[in-house]
Amino acid sequence: MATHSREQLFYFDKDGLLRRHDYTAEVLNAGLAAHYTFDYVEFGGIMVPTRRRVHPLGEGGVVVRDIELVTIDIEDVKFA
Repeated sequence: MATHSREQLFYFDKDGLLRRHDYTAEVLNAGLAAHYTFDYVEFGGIMVPTRRRVHPLGEGGVVVRDIELVTIDIEDVKFA
């Protein structure tokens, strides 16, 4: 299975929705990153995070919120 890296951490809320995903994008030889998902909206009965932000992790695993490595904003989702 293709993944970002061999070791990853997933954080879920009390409703079972993914809120944060920590990994290293090994294909880019990048450092540790924290990938946040939020603003969930139901599309076709499936909860989808409509906002995603990826921040680098600094010393001691502290999230560097001043830097956004990736930003994704989803307006609509259609499942085939």
